[in-house]
Amino acid sequence: MLKGDKERQDVSYDSRNITLSIYAGAGGRDAEDWALMLLRMYQRYTEKKNWKFFLLDKRENEFGGIKSATAEINGRDLFKTFKNENGVHRLVRISPFSSAKLRHTSFALVEVLPIIEAKELPLDENDLEIETFRSSGPGGQNVNKVETAVRVLHKPSGVVVACQAERSQSSNKEKALTILRTKLYQLSEQEKVKTLADLKGKKIKIEWGNQIRSYVLHPYQLVKDHRTGKKKGNVEEILDGNLDKILNI
Repeated sequence: MLKGDKERQDVSYDSRNITLSIYAGAGGRDAEDWALMLLRMYQRYTEKKNWKFFLLDKRENEFGGIKSATAEINGRDLFKTFKNENGVHRLVRISPFSSAKLRHTSFALVEVLPIIEAKELPLDENDLEIETFRSSGPGGQNVNKVETAVRVLHKPSGVVVACQAERSQSSNKEKALTILRTKLYQLSEQEKVKTLADLKGKKIKIEWGNQIRSYVLHPYQLVKDHRTGKKKGNVEEILDGNLDKILNI
């Protein structure tokens, strides 16, 4: 789908700008609030680094949380910086939505992909189904009378992407196609892993899996990376965007 395998081995995506997507998982309203907290955390981090953060698409619930969101981040060595954020992030806290003040565990998936240029992955218009719709606010309320938002279906793969952040339909279409290319890149990488797994005789499942990191706010404060076992305290500081403390732990 991209360049030939031999040529792609020489390509480093570490210096690329990225798309960052967050999806609420198990945990209901708490999970959608947790997804919003993660979005704010990454946005504040990019602001501290003087990088550019563009929110491309956001599906909100009626309480202010988010079901999903996608942003484009432009800066220096972004894929190298963020690629290890891929995976499930778990939050443990006293639920602000529980009248009994019960502890609740929430999950959200973070997906980080490098921006793929149009020349690297040409798209056949015949493979695309494009529709327009009105940009929506919390709870699906329509906030624009003009259909500037764009949704694109890639028929061969079934991948669907959307963008509603830009003011014009053409700009939203361009951004949606950018997101689509990153998704197709991800699929091609997964196929490569599957092929490698078959060659090694070991089946590798490509799925959400277990959390890569836990953020505990109660009964103590702790951030733990489950891949390395390393831990950091002061979760509130990290959630405020001081990610240098955890990106390399």
